[in-house]
Amino acid sequence: MATIPVIVKHQGKRHEVDLDPAANGETFKFQLYSLTGVEPERQKVLVKGGQLKDDTELATLNAKPGQTFMMLGTPGSGDPNAILGKPKEAMKFIEDMTEAEAARAEGATPAGLQNLGNTCYLNSTLQTLRTLPELQEELMKYRPSSGPSSGLLGMGASLDLTASLRDLYKQMSETQEGFPPIMFLNALRSAFPQFAQKAKNGHGYAQQDAEEAWSQIISQLRQKLKVKGENGDEAAETSFVDKYLSGRFQSVLECDEAAAKEAGEPAVETSDAFLKLDCHIDKDINHLRDGLAAGLEEKIEKHSPTLDRDAIYTKRSRISRLPKYLTVHFVRFFWKRDAQKKAKIMRKVTFPPELDIVEFCTDELKSQLIPVRDKVREIRKDEQDMERARKRQKIAHRQEEERKNDTTEAEPVQKKQMVEEKKAESSTDVPMGEAFKTDAEYEAERAESILAAKKELYSLINPQLAADEGANKSGIYELRGVVTHQGASADSGHYTSYVKKQGRLVDDPGAPGGKRREEDGKWWWFNDEKVSEVDAEKIETLSGGGKCSFTVMRLFQDRKSVEG
Repeated sequence: MATIPVIVKHQGKRHEVDLDPAANGETFKFQLYSLTGVEPERQKVLVKGGQLKDDTELATLNAKPGQTFMMLGTPGSGDPNAILGKPKEAMKFIEDMTEAEAARAEGATPAGLQNLGNTCYLNSTLQTLRTLPELQEELMKYRPSSGPSSGLLGMGASLDLTASLRDLYKQMSETQEGFPPIMFLNALRSAFPQFAQKAKNGHGYAQQDAEEAWSQIISQLRQKLKVKGENGDEAAETSFVDKYLSGRFQSVLECDEAAAKEAGEPAVETSDAFLKLDCHIDKDINHLRDGLAAGLEEKIEKHSPTLDRDAIYTKRSRISRLPKYLTVHFVRFFWKRDAQKKAKIMRKVTFPPELDIVEFCTDELKSQLIPVRDKVREIRKDEQDMERARKRQKIAHRQEEERKNDTTEAEPVQKKQMVEEKKAESSTDVPMGEAFKTDAEYEAERAESILAAKKELYSLINPQLAADEGANKSGIYELRGVVTHQGASADSGHYTSYVKKQGRLVDDPGAPGGKRREEDGKWWWFNDEKVSEVDAEKIETLSGGGKCSFTVMRLFQDRKSVEG
């Protein structure tokens, strides 16, 4: 696209500038910096419609050759290089980075895992588990409690599933290529021989269940991986899994028969830990919520001491502790007795990107979660209202600038008529007399609002709940990872996984450390060694139906209460 010669007036001087319609406002400001010595962040370039923004596409200005722009601003110092300065660290281009440096760069595509023969079930499980930042941190601290440790790939590590997982994730962090998880697979098969089962046709290994792999890996981490208490107190250490991935049930078991109740048989109350919630699926289940509700109530046949015979009991469970990371298992596979084989339920079950689990909790936990949950929702609504008001204000400001430009270029008689017409057409969305805020003023106001909201929110958290670092505080979860199975057979098909991308770091004065993560809503799709980026809409198709992929496991993370 050809450049357009325009004139920029600054402090009484005229500068001829070639405007490139394919560039943006930031590039144009750097052109002006080379001519005027005014740093881009100190420039105010006035165009039709208001002030030129850094992200404005210059093509949208519809500039004409010879058109004049006005620029305001003065240099920060006499030295044009004073603002830019020499970077503290030498700039390094991707081409000059080592493989490990490129893999760790912001936004780098993560490593895939090679399929070693029907190991897609394991690859999908490992990629989803890898999304837990606390797990990565604690694994790097892990040392086997007994036996010699030979470091990475040593014999001591190869016999320890947790050490093998540590080594695997470290190696994956240093490459963007498909990595072969040979050592970890050997450790898994050594610890759990069922994963070494041969295929029925005699060629290679059999396909395995991703949920079984997940459960066995979690059980090993629960035994081996310990988290120290505050200030490194080993005496107060706890299991990583119990802290971040384990919840608790309060259950009541009661006989269904009236005769047992009349005879005075008491209901039995128990408290048990759980590592995942089951979403039971049958002909009446259409949504995750319904499947969870079905999973919290089950029928059990057992001996009744009062009736002195077997009877049907109902076990009703409610959640008394919610972990930071909640695993949901879609129970699609079942044993078909008449055919003597495992079958798969081919039914569409929808799910939300955000899960409110409060209704399934005990009354005591509900009383702690509901005030926080409701406050989170209120804060979100306030932020959305603030953002909408900001957009309306910008539109009104731009319209006002356009009116000024139009009346400046018009003849005196026309000016009066145009002013009257514009007044009649003026929007009432923004209150009259409200001062227009710059982006910096708006961000400062937003940061102050977020800080105040955080203080109010944290004051609502129950002290007992606040002391439980690995617990969810609001009852709201955000979907972060999905393991899916494609195919109608439980003994074949193909597993893949989806993991929500980590947001990029952006400057935010109101956030801790002046930085916060800004997500783009994209997901990574891990198909063995192939890794690609997909839109959030793709995740909605995983609910099943027809020949589509079906959800097997879902990993939810507690929703951050306030952004930043």
